[in-house]
Amino acid sequence: MSKTVNTVLGPVDANKLGKTLMHEHFFFGYAGYHGNSLYSAKKNDIIRIGVEVANRAKAHGVTTIVDATPNDSGRDPELLKEISEQSGVHIIFATGYYYEGEGAPAYFKFKQGLGIAEEEIYEMFMSEIQNGVGKTGLKPGVIKLGSSKDRITDYEQMFFRAAARVQKETGISIITHTQEGTMGPEQAELLISEGVDPKRILIGHMCGNTDISYHLRTLEQGVYVGFDRFGIQKFVGAPMDRERIGTLIGLIGLGYENQLIMSHDTVNVWLGKPPEFPEAMIGLVENWHVGHIFENIIPALKRGGVTDEQIETILVKNPQAIFGGESSKNRTKDEIEKVVR
Repeated sequence: MSKTVNTVLGPVDANKLGKTLMHEHFFFGYAGYHGNSLYSAKKNDIIRIGVEVANRAKAHGVTTIVDATPNDSGRDPELLKEISEQSGVHIIFATGYYYEGEGAPAYFKFKQGLGIAEEEIYEMFMSEIQNGVGKTGLKPGVIKLGSSKDRITDYEQMFFRAAARVQKETGISIITHTQEGTMGPEQAELLISEGVDPKRILIGHMCGNTDISYHLRTLEQGVYVGFDRFGIQKFVGAPMDRERIGTLIGLIGLGYENQLIMSHDTVNVWLGKPPEFPEAMIGLVENWHVGHIFENIIPALKRGGVTDEQIETILVKNPQAIFGGESSKNRTKDEIEKVVR
């Protein structure tokens, strides 16, 4: 299949994506935000802030950002296109729906009751990927899926099955949301059982869980795992960054650097009224920005023995491979066990 990936400015060779942040949000709104007419972010402000964010990442060598905002959370590819044009950073956007608890399930749950939802979800994914979103002509480069804490609901499973069908037919990559770092192994198993290529799956927010055995259960299925919430601490069930760093160093030491990615899951503009963090939390999220990995996390990883080559693999080669480009050879389980011994 093609090694190109759709960006807001058109197809790009996956081997030329460069340093990539695989899970960020230039703007995001929880379903229902538009119902509060008191708060409405101005288009020019969204673009201005978006360009500032892209340029900050660019100053650290980032050339591509994946905006993982799903359809029901304020996704707007035309705004992303303007940000990309002004900043020069590639932006890949998604087609998909958020997990049931914080998404907009009413429409498809109604259709689910009629037994027709899953086919419509499939049609939606295929149309956007092949023809573009609405009349914009802009095509997503990834499918975004999500599941609930400790379960994948019947509603969410419809999206997983439809996405699997689309992935097999188009080769598009899939990224996911795991709520509080749960259901990662189960997400991977479900998608693979439906025929998805594991090399095109990124299980997201796995850094919400610091249990090495949990990560291994996921990684051993051949998928990629996201440490993509750096900067979020003690919020939405997230551990402290130092705990994430320890887990990440452990997995790299076990030989899994070829299946790991890093990002922040930043929200740079909140649609609707922005949340007000309690004073006690402000210090815990002060580093929740697109420069955090480069300014704070990478130096900590290096102090833990992680090499520049391994960091390049995580930030450049693995995202490239997720989108069908050249990849470092993943070690087999037997090879990894030899390293450990």
